[in-house]
Amino acid sequence: MKPTLFLLPLFAGLMATSALAQSQDLGEPLGDGAQVDTVSIEGDDDDGPLRGTVTDESDWENLGIAIPAFATDRNAPTPANDSGTEALGREIARVISGNLRNNGLFKPSGPDGLPSPTFAQITAPSWGSWSGRGAEMLVHGYVRARPDNRLVVGCYLYDVALQDELIREGWVVQPADWRRAAHKCSDLIYARLTGEDPFFDSRIAYIAETGPKDNRVKRLAVMDSDGANHRFLTLGSATALTPRYSPDYSKILYLSYVDGNPRIYVYDIGSGQQTLVTENRNPTLAPRWSPDGRYILYSMAVAGNTDIYRVPVSGGTSVRLTDTPGIDIGGSYSPDGSKIVFESDRSGTQQCYVMDADGSNQRRITFFGGRCATPEWSPRGDQIAFTRIAGDFNVAVMTPSGGGLRVLTNGWQDEAPTWAPNGRIIQFFRTTRDSGRSALWQVDLTGRNERRLPTPVDASDPAWGPIRP
Repeated sequence: MKPTLFLLPLFAGLMATSALAQSQDLGEPLGDGAQVDTVSIEGDDDDGPLRGTVTDESDWENLGIAIPAFATDRNAPTPANDSGTEALGREIARVISGNLRNNGLFKPSGPDGLPSPTFAQITAPSWGSWSGRGAEMLVHGYVRARPDNRLVVGCYLYDVALQDELIREGWVVQPADWRRAAHKCSDLIYARLTGEDPFFDSRIAYIAETGPKDNRVKRLAVMDSDGANHRFLTLGSATALTPRYSPDYSKILYLSYVDGNPRIYVYDIGSGQQTLVTENRNPTLAPRWSPDGRYILYSMAVAGNTDIYRVPVSGGTSVRLTDTPGIDIGGSYSPDGSKIVFESDRSGTQQCYVMDADGSNQRRITFFGGRCATPEWSPRGDQIAFTRIAGDFNVAVMTPSGGGLRVLTNGWQDEAPTWAPNGRIIQFFRTTRDSGRSALWQVDLTGRNERRLPTPVDASDPAWGPIRP
C-alpha cells in the first residue's frame, strides 16, 4: 500500500548545487513542438456553441456521431506516415473517434466500416448516405500536404437531421504534430456540442514505475491526453515524484531524490533544462504551483513537525504558512489564487483544511466519516477532488466548504486525483490489491464512466496539464 500521509525517511548531508541543476538524470529533451496555426476554411459562419447540453450534475448521454475518414485532394506523400495523406486522413478520424468515445458523452462510429467521402463532399455532404445510419451528427474533414511539407487539416461538424453545418476550423501543423490537429478537431466538436471548455489537446505527466515492489525505479514521463506520444524525461538514477505542469504549460515541477537528497526541480519543456528551486536538509513533499506561476508550495518536516511553505519559483527564502503541531501536507491553490486547500492531522485524524493564500484563516472543511487526503482544487473553482480513506481509498469530490460529498470510484486503492483542464474529468492512479502494481485511470463527475489510460509501465502520481498553446 502507498500511504498518503506517512513522512519519507529523513535525509541528511545534502550536497551543494548551483541554481542550474546538473542534468545527470535527464533523458532527451521533450521539446515544446512547433506552433499550430489556425486557418480559415471554406464554410458558413458559426452560430456559436450549443450551450447547456451538459452540466456537472447531469448524466452522460449517448449522442451518435459519424466520423468517416478525412478526405484528401490528392494522395500525396508526407513525413507523417509511410502511406500518404489518404491513409493519414483515416488515422486522424480514428484519433477523433477514440477521443469522443473515451469521455463517455458521445457514441461515435467510424471511420472503419463507414463510407469514405470524396474531397468535394467535405463541404457538401451526401446526406442520404448518413441519414439512415443512426448518426445525429456528422464529422467531415480533409488533410492536404503543402509544398513546405506542413499539413493543412480541416474539420467540419454537421447536424444530420437539419442538414446544416454547425462549425468548422482548420489548422496548419508540422507532420510530426498531426495528432494535435486530431485533438483540436475533437476539442472543437466537444466545445460546440457541450458548451464547455475542451481538454483533448493537452498532456499528462506522471511517474513511471518499474522494478521489484521493494525497490521501484521511478521516472518522470509525459504523454498526450490519450496516451500517445509517450516519453520518459528522466533516466531513473534519481527517484522522481509528484510532477505538476506550470499554468502556462511551459514547465514541469517535480520532486527528485538525487543520491537520496530531496530537491525541487523545474523542468523546462522547450529546452530540456532543469532548474533547482530549493533543497533542504529535511524531508520535502508535494510541490505545487500558484495559479500565476510565481510561487511554489511544498511541505517540509522539521524536528518531527511538517508544515507547508511557499517559495518563489526562482528560488530564495521560503515562507512558512502553517505552524500547528502535527503533519500539514499538500496545498492546492484555488483558481483565483486566494485560498489553499491542504491536508492535516492536527485534529487527530487526517482531514482537509482551507486557508487564505497567506496562511491565515485556517479552518477544517471535512467532517464526514473517514479521512481526507491529496486535495486538489478544480480549474472551475467549484469543487475539490480528494482521496477519501474509509477502509478503501477512493476518489471523491466536495464543494470548497466541504459539503456535497460524492464518491466517484470504488477501487481498493484509488488516489491522487488531478483535474482535466476543463474540470469535467478526473485522473487518478489505482493500485491493485496484493500486487503493488499501479495504473492511471480516469473518471467523469458522474462516477459512471471509468477507463484505464494505457502506459508502457506501471504508473502513479498523474498530473493533467493545461490546454497546449
